[in-house]
Amino acid sequence: MKTAKQIFDLAGAALLLLVTSPVLALAVLAVRISSPGPAIFSQTRVGRDGVLFRCHKLRTMYVGTPSLPSHEAPANAVTPAGKTLRKFKLDELPQFWNVLKGEMSLVGPRPCLPTQTELIECRRRLGVSSALPGITGLAQVKGIDMSHTALLAETDADYLKVASIGLDLRILLATIYPG
Repeated sequence: MKTAKQIFDLAGAALLLLVTSPVLALAVLAVRISSPGPAIFSQTRVGRDGVLFRCHKLRTMYVGTPSLPSHEAPANAVTPAGKTLRKFKLDELPQFWNVLKGEMSLVGPRPCLPTQTELIECRRRLGVSSALPGITGLAQVKGIDMSHTALLAETDADYLKVASIGLDLRILLATIYPG
């Protein structure tokens, strides 16, 4: 039997994918026009219980950029379209497919790269690794990025202690309408 969060995630991802599909189509076109290479970028990320999965995003960097956390990637690696996609978080739209496949949640700890071992260990120690990663999360709306490993893991753990559909809705709204 599916939990309320699973039902919320599936219904929300399906609805959001449908509603945002025209934006996604335009974003794919912008990526293809702004730089050579595929529009969708799939990268191995760490999921629930350390299981690796392919996380889908709109490509915001030039093909051949090393696989690094965003905060470590060189600024000149970001394409012209990528700057806009990142600013409005549109690069995350393909992750609705990850949610529909059960690999991600709409809200939860952001999935990290397998090379981010310090963050993985912090999350494991705090019990965060048992949760599905999210497209957005409490840490993101608080402006905490993956360069602040301990604070990020602690914020993820704090979210899991009080997680609810209502909190998820507030985080989703804060992601769409920061302020």
